[in-house]
Amino acid sequence: MPTPEGTLHITFNGEIYNFQELRAALERDGVAFHTRTDTEVLLRLYERDGTAMLAKLRGMFAFAIWDSAKRCCFLARDPLGIKPLYYTMRGGRLAFASELRALQAAGLTGSDLDAGALMGYFQTGSVAEPHTLLANVHSLEAGHYLLWEDGRLAKRCYWQIEFRPEKFTAEQAVTEVRSALLDSMRAHFVSDVPVGVFLSGGIDSTALVALARELGQSNLATFSIGVDDDSIDESSMARRTAAHFGTQHHELCLDATAARGLFDAFLQAMDQPGIDGLNTFTVSSFARQQGMKVVLSGLGGDELFAGYKSFDAVPRLASAAKLAVLVPGLGSAAGWMMERLCPSHKLRRIGSLLQKPATIQNAGACFRGIFSAYEARLLAAKYLDCSPANIQAWPDRPLLASDPRDAVSECELRFYMRNQLLKDSDVMSMAHGLELRVPLVDQMLFRRLARIPAARRLRSGKQILLEAVPEIPEWVSGATKRGFVFPFEKWLKEQWGESFARATVHAPFKNPTWYQRWSIVMLDTWLEHHSIN
Repeated sequence: MPTPEGTLHITFNGEIYNFQELRAALERDGVAFHTRTDTEVLLRLYERDGTAMLAKLRGMFAFAIWDSAKRCCFLARDPLGIKPLYYTMRGGRLAFASELRALQAAGLTGSDLDAGALMGYFQTGSVAEPHTLLANVHSLEAGHYLLWEDGRLAKRCYWQIEFRPEKFTAEQAVTEVRSALLDSMRAHFVSDVPVGVFLSGGIDSTALVALARELGQSNLATFSIGVDDDSIDESSMARRTAAHFGTQHHELCLDATAARGLFDAFLQAMDQPGIDGLNTFTVSSFARQQGMKVVLSGLGGDELFAGYKSFDAVPRLASAAKLAVLVPGLGSAAGWMMERLCPSHKLRRIGSLLQKPATIQNAGACFRGIFSAYEARLLAAKYLDCSPANIQAWPDRPLLASDPRDAVSECELRFYMRNQLLKDSDVMSMAHGLELRVPLVDQMLFRRLARIPAARRLRSGKQILLEAVPEIPEWVSGATKRGFVFPFEKWLKEQWGESFARATVHAPFKNPTWYQRWSIVMLDTWLEHHSIN
C-alpha cells in the first residue's frame, strides 16, 4: 500500500491489534485516512514517528516501509517473533520475504549451507535466528529492525525479554494475571471474521475458551484432533470441555494411515526443516475446511507459567553439572568420554554439557537437545563433506534473567518457542490461508507478567494460571500434562518405518531415536526440494 502522495510504500504481514486506538490518536493530530485498515495506520504512524513507532504497536508483524524521498527502507519484526522475516544482502541489493523459499525461488540466495546453523539444527531440531541454513540469508531477530540506505544495512534492537520483578502479594499476583489475560484476549478477538480456538484438552487452550466466554464471545468454534494412542490422546477431554462451555466443536480422528496421507503435503509446506509442525499443519487444514480464517492457539502458556518439566529439571541439571566439575575425574575430560562412548543419547548430551560452563542456558540446551554437540558436528561435516574440526556452532546471546526459574522461562521463550514452535506454527497455518493468533504470546501480556516474581508466577503445574482462571474444569486442571502431540514414535514403528529407514544410515550412532531420525529426514527432504547437494 502506498500513501496517496506516493512517498511511502509498505508491504505488511500480520495484525496490529491496537490500530483503532492508534488511528484515533493520529486523527486527532489531523491525519486523514482513506481506508479502515491497520496497514494504513502503520504508514501514517511511520510518517509521523519514524522508527519510534515500534514502541506503540501491539500485535504480530513483519513489515517493510520504503521512503522514496529519503531512499531508505525500514524493516521490522514483532517483539516476540510471531511473524518471520528473512533477508539477504548481496552486491548492495536488499531482498526480503516472509519465507526463505520465496527468496530461493527468486534466485536470490545461493545454495551454500551455513555450517554453524547446520550444526545447531542437529543439536536443537530447528534453525536459530539470526541464522538460516543458507549462508547468505539471515532471519531478522524478534524485537529488531533494519534500516537500508545507500546500499548499507544497520540493525537495531528495540525490545527484548526482561523480567523485572516487583512486590506482589499472592492475591495481587492472581488478580494481575487474570486482568492481563482478559486484556490480551480482548485484543486478539478484534476481527471482521469469526475467531475460533484450537482446543487440545490441556490447560492453556481451555483457559482461552473460558476467558472467551467471560468476554461474552458466543457461537465460539473449537477444533481438536484425536489420535490412535490413548496415552497422549486428549480428544475426549477436549470434547467434554467443549460441551461444558457450549462451543461448536469439531473433531478430526487421525491414525497412522490418515497422517501418512497428509505427510507429503506437509513436506511441501515446509520452509525450513524442523522436528515440529505436522500437528499444526493438520489442525489448520481441518479448521480451514470448516470455513475458519482466524483461530487462537494456547501456544506460549507453558513458557510463561512453568508448564514444562524443564522448569524443575534444568536448574537441577545445572547444579549437578557444577558439582561434577568440582569432583576429580568428573569434569571436562569425563564429559568428553561420555559424549563419545556412552550408549545413552541423554548421557551423551550430558557429557557435552560437562565440557561447558554449567549455566541455565547450557543446561536448557542439554535438556532440549536432539543430538549432542559432538554428534551434531559429525553430522554437519558429513553433509558438508568436510572435517568436523572445520565446523563451529554459532554462539547464543547470554540470558538476561538472574532468577533460575525466570532464566528457564527466558530459554523456553527465546529458543524453543521462537525458533521452533512459532516458526512452524506460522508456516503451517499460513499454508492453508489460516491466520493463527497467539494471545499468550503478547508483548503487553508479557510486560505485566514479567513484574510478578518467579516464585509466584512460575510455581509448578501452572498454579497461578489455574488460580487466575478458576473456570477451568477439574478434569482439565487435575489431568497429567500430555500436550497437543502426535504418536510419532508409534507410527514410525508400525507403518512409517520404511520411509525413515534411510535416516539411520546418516546417524553417527546406532539406534537413533525417532526424533533424531525425523530431524534427518526433514533435512534430506528440504535439500532435495531445493536441489542443494
